[in-house]
Amino acid sequence: MLIATFVVLVVFRFSIAMALGLSCAAAIVFFSNISPIVMVQRMVVGVDSFVLLAIPLFVLSGRLMNEGGITDKIFLFARALVGHVKGGLAHANIIGSLIFAGMTGSAVADAAGMGDIEIKAMKDQGYNEEFAASMTIASSIIGPIIPPSIPMVLYGALAEVSVGRLFLGGIVPGLLVALSLMVMVAVIGQRKNFPKDPRVSLAVFIRRFWDAFIPGLTPVIIVGGIVGGIFTPTEAA
Repeated sequence: MLIATFVVLVVFRFSIAMALGLSCAAAIVFFSNISPIVMVQRMVVGVDSFVLLAIPLFVLSGRLMNEGGITDKIFLFARALVGHVKGGLAHANIIGSLIFAGMTGSAVADAAGMGDIEIKAMKDQGYNEEFAASMTIASSIIGPIIPPSIPMVLYGALAEVSVGRLFLGGIVPGLLVALSLMVMVAVIGQRKNFPKDPRVSLAVFIRRFWDAFIPGLTPVIIVGGIVGGIFTPTEAA
């Protein structure tokens, strides 16, 4: 009955989360001796976690930065930094995602926040749409690795381990993923002769660096504050 209800709800295009919840609720109400009041109480207890409150707050902070134009400044800085090398926009795509990952902790937020800017810029410079989209998707996976990582907050809350230590453990893997993607772009760029931007002047580079400097400090402040005992992950969010 549980599986049948789930399948029917999915067929009727309910979201996976809604289908799981409704099928479990139906099974408990009609085929068990558990009181519906107990079910509601356990649902509340399951999400009654101060640590889990960090998840929507990190998502909100990323959304606010996106609406405030921070994503444009990050991409412009990344483009000024590596745009002059062959395949520069693909490299800028990776670096932009790396910086933005330190604000959202989510691959979906990363792809949604930076994707439109990055894909449009790459298409305008002659990259094919498939490569631009695949590069954006590949670089967005850095989001759940670099702190503040939403999956790490969730795992830390459920497994009762230190979220701060999980954040520390995600820095090096995240950087290695970004480096690996850049090496791949360099190899493909040489083979396919990708275009590049003209080198920007020092004054332009400094201005773009300063525009992205404060947002770029976000992961440093978050991880440093948590490890230093200044605030909790939720307070950091």
